[in-house]
Amino acid sequence: MSRPQIIPAHTWALITGAGTGIGRCYALHLARLGYNLILVGNHTETLTQVVSELEPLVEGQIFRTLAMDLARIEAAEELYEAVGAAGIEIDLLINNAGIFSFCDVLNTEEERIERMLLLHDMTATKLCLRYATRMKERGVHGHILNMSSYSLWMPFPGLAIYSASKAYLKAFSVAFSKEVEEHGITVTAICPAGVATDLYGLPHDLQRFGTKIGGLITADRCAKRGLNALWRGTRCSVPDWWNRLWIPLLVALPMWILRPIRHYTMRFQK
Repeated sequence: MSRPQIIPAHTWALITGAGTGIGRCYALHLARLGYNLILVGNHTETLTQVVSELEPLVEGQIFRTLAMDLARIEAAEELYEAVGAAGIEIDLLINNAGIFSFCDVLNTEEERIERMLLLHDMTATKLCLRYATRMKERGVHGHILNMSSYSLWMPFPGLAIYSASKAYLKAFSVAFSKEVEEHGITVTAICPAGVATDLYGLPHDLQRFGTKIGGLITADRCAKRGLNALWRGTRCSVPDWWNRLWIPLLVALPMWILRPIRHYTMRFQK
């Protein structure tokens, strides 16, 4: 499978979490490919800033923003209805919006747990359902990309809720892709390891240092790898081959190794 042939300025993509980080990079790449974009995020200011970066790159394309809290039970329906009311048909959906938490379950507020599960799992699943149904009705070769995480192979203390929510999204994406493949719909789950974004709360100097030593990849590199995997029709992709080599070891790590690491990292839980 190769990159879809689209009519520039006539094909629409929807990106959640598009105001910063990986979502912003997805927007930049798709705009260069000729997509009109709907950018969804929590803050109007960051979305507007992304549009100001996109407009000088291309001519004739449409970029719309929609500020919305997607960590709510009714968020997917509201987003789908708002896009439909504008008469826009989506050919590419990217579920990128995310919340990170590094904290023991017993020390995490219930509201934060609910919001993480709603955003990563409920909203993403409902958007997949709504837009895949519409793609099937229209008879188009649609694409859906879900941002999972490498942490699903790291069910470590402090990451219980985050890694579990991302594990669901990966499992759902792989199974769902097999269900909708016969309708010409491609679904891909991307599972990046550390990415140099503000999601984890790392200072920018540490992000730059992490990319230099290879511990982190840039948001732009992650977005490129994600789109390439989507165009290939890969059901699950881990950017960078060396990260795949570590998966068996991470899954098998015994508690006697994790315990001293846990004692050290407890200071960073919040």
